[in-house]
Amino acid sequence: MKQSAWSMIALVASREIRTRIYSKVFVLTSGLFIVAIVGGGAFFHFFAPDGQNEQTVGVTSEVTPLALTIEAVGDGLGTDITVSEVDREQGEKQVSDGDLDALVDGPLPNVEVVVEDELDGTLRTVITTVVQQEALGEQISDLGGDPAAVAQQVAGAEPQVTSLDGGEERDPAQIIAGFVSGILIFIALMGGGQRVAQGVVEEKASRVVELLLATMRPWQLMAGKVLGNIVVGVLEVGIIAAAAVGTAWGFELLDTSSLAVGTVALWVLVWFLVGFVMYALVLASLAALVSRQEDVGSVISPVIGIMMVPYIIGVSIAPWDPESTLVETLSYIPFCSPFIMPIRIALGTATMPEVLLSIGLSVVLIPLLIWLAGRIYSGAILRTGARVSLRQALKADT
Repeated sequence: MKQSAWSMIALVASREIRTRIYSKVFVLTSGLFIVAIVGGGAFFHFFAPDGQNEQTVGVTSEVTPLALTIEAVGDGLGTDITVSEVDREQGEKQVSDGDLDALVDGPLPNVEVVVEDELDGTLRTVITTVVQQEALGEQISDLGGDPAAVAQQVAGAEPQVTSLDGGEERDPAQIIAGFVSGILIFIALMGGGQRVAQGVVEEKASRVVELLLATMRPWQLMAGKVLGNIVVGVLEVGIIAAAAVGTAWGFELLDTSSLAVGTVALWVLVWFLVGFVMYALVLASLAALVSRQEDVGSVISPVIGIMMVPYIIGVSIAPWDPESTLVETLSYIPFCSPFIMPIRIALGTATMPEVLLSIGLSVVLIPLLIWLAGRIYSGAILRTGARVSLRQALKADT
């Protein structure tokens, strides 16, 4: 009983999936990715310096009214200051024992600051600012004014900033998301594409392809291999993404609630599928030109070189300047857009019409790639020995 074309493709795809996911290379690679991601997250969680400096300050009863102001000014300067009330003797002992970074004693505004060695620069700025505010308040009171009203006016006075380039401040979480998206897409496309190419040469070198082509057409075999590796690639992307999100959430490295994580992940998947179909078709057809694993690199290296260009631009320029002309232009060009557009999406600089246009340009190219890759594959897959040229492969199928 003759099977349909889709049945043959599904049969090849299922065989490819089983072969790849149970291979030692896939298991080892996935395991190493998980270990690297979790290990990196743990390192940053436990050993990365705290982004906010912490100081402990003791104040005597004469300075207690300034406690809240000291904490507020410190917070504004990026320093977490904990203020506690102590008496002079107790405070000096705690400073000597290292339990307090400084002791502030009165009378106001001529305070005395007691430290064990020297006063921290940031803490000096905080205390000086607070004391100066107190001195100013006393002068205002002596002149018959209301210090609270003056302070309110001063606090509300701020310059108006006009940006000449209209630049928008990026959320660090968005930059991280864009950077990770670019790396993830590259890893998945590079790994998946090489698996397809190596698989083609393995079957050709072992002559297994001759047995397979006795029951199906060459394009069915190629389509099945591409489809199977798409499934494997999606599984690989899912494993890496799950490890990254889980690590970020578990070690509180990223406020994932502030990101449209699901949307970004969905678009990464969409662009992986679009990019993988294009690159896998090209790599599979080129791999059919050679019969030995040692020769695979020579035929796929030009394609790998093409992949490197948008990847390098994507992770070195796009996260920091996603609105540059170069980045925006490459985000529409097929073979480049899978690396660039996900970064623009993560950064929120790509509109939906722009995303759909970019996808449309790549999708329109796929039928042409299927036809061309099918001709090359069919004309070269059964020819062993010396490397087959593109011209020979194309002529063989005419």
